[in-house]
Amino acid sequence: MKAIDAPAKVQTGKVNWVLFNPKTYTTILYLLLSLPLGIIYFTVAITGLALSIGLTPIFIGIPLFFGVAKLLQGIVNFEQSMIRQILGLPNPPVSYTSNQQPEAGQNWLMRMVRGFDGALFIRNLLLVLLRFVTGIVFFVIMVTVISLGLGFIALPVVHIILMNEMQLDILENSLFSYFHIDWTYNQQYLLYVGVGLVLFWIALRVVNGLMQIQRRIMYVDEPYQRPSVPVETHMHAPFQSEYYDYPEDQPTQGMMQPAYREL
Repeated sequence: MKAIDAPAKVQTGKVNWVLFNPKTYTTILYLLLSLPLGIIYFTVAITGLALSIGLTPIFIGIPLFFGVAKLLQGIVNFEQSMIRQILGLPNPPVSYTSNQQPEAGQNWLMRMVRGFDGALFIRNLLLVLLRFVTGIVFFVIMVTVISLGLGFIALPVVHIILMNEMQLDILENSLFSYFHIDWTYNQQYLLYVGVGLVLFWIALRVVNGLMQIQRRIMYVDEPYQRPSVPVETHMHAPFQSEYYDYPEDQPTQGMMQPAYREL
């Protein structure tokens, strides 16, 4: 039952009722921090790789390279866990491996070399570089759409302040005067606030859509899609082979004698 219920729990990361859901505003904070975090990740990755390649002739670059690989893995895991916490996703299932045993007698460098995965390193490096790009793009999109909605909502307040303090009418040459629509300022205020609320709701939907895109880019759902093997299978697997070691095609001469005598 747990294996069946796992995909249903993963789908709870989608946000409904965006206007009153705390996940939406947590996502806004995450996308605001995505720009400086993406710059930090990109700087650390490029600087670490450049130093490891440059210091390879004096042997310091080799352990530094494996350290950068571990650091990239930690960055990807940190981003994945942060997205899970924001979206309220369950913890990924634990994978049971029987071949992970402590290797005594090996130094730290040999353990790092044996634990290095080239394909995983390239994937993590590409994810960090892509995180830098998406951090900039998503930040610009989010600030634009949210500012547009909040601008229409705050337009009546700004107009009143400018009229009272500076005698500046920013609505004098609006679309209403262009189409010769004689609306009062109060009617225009209501329209602008209504349009601003609709645009702000659309902006929040866009923000949650960007978060779902980031979720797929960072492979957050990858641990849930792996086939999970129950613990009981690992416990009973060694005992099943004892009953099938004897080949069925082997002749049975000498094992059973016919139960009759010659007359």
